[in-house]
Amino acid sequence: MRRLNLYREDNSSEAITDLLFNALLGFAFMFFIAFLLINPEPESGKIDTQADFIVTTIWPDDHPDDVDTYVEDPTGNIVWYHVPEAGLVHLDRDDRGLYRDTMMIGETEMTNPLNQETVSIRGTLAGEYVVNVVHYVANYAEPLEVSVKVEKINPRVTVIYYGVIELNGVGDEKTAIRFTLNDKGEVIASSQRQKSLVELTRKVRRPRNPGFLDTQTGAQNP
Repeated sequence: MRRLNLYREDNSSEAITDLLFNALLGFAFMFFIAFLLINPEPESGKIDTQADFIVTTIWPDDHPDDVDTYVEDPTGNIVWYHVPEAGLVHLDRDDRGLYRDTMMIGETEMTNPLNQETVSIRGTLAGEYVVNVVHYVANYAEPLEVSVKVEKINPRVTVIYYGVIELNGVGDEKTAIRFTLNDKGEVIASSQRQKSLVELTRKVRRPRNPGFLDTQTGAQNP
């Protein structure tokens, strides 16, 4: 009889140990789940992909030249590298050729060969939009071929313009496309009639103080 009681006491002790161990595992699992819920994923580098139109400018990989994209909206706002967003238009990526064009893969720094600028139009406003490209830095005498694509994203992807433009040195500016939207956000007209947006940005930035020397034109303001 005494041996039987000892056997029962041992079984009871093992059952309590198993119960406590399982409870400890349960608490550990619940703590792990709670930690995942309160630890949000980092949002650095996250890009808002919501857009109604996407403008993409591309020139040859590994090319050192700097090409800038200018977009004017119907209200006269002009988005470029100095003004990366205005109204519904946003310069999502400003590419400067090979200048500081590197990325980290693990612990290794590598050169990004892709030369591409992206402008998004997040919403629609009736009126005319103008898309220009400007040869900001030129390293060679040969012309640079730049491809420009304008896509309408909503309600489905539609290419409204694609073309290759030849830029011929520092300051060369070309209009890729001018397109007009109606109140429904539909493209109702387009053309390639040239219009300088660089000149418009200079007029906006020109000093207005009487007698102040304009550092861009060298002229004395009246």
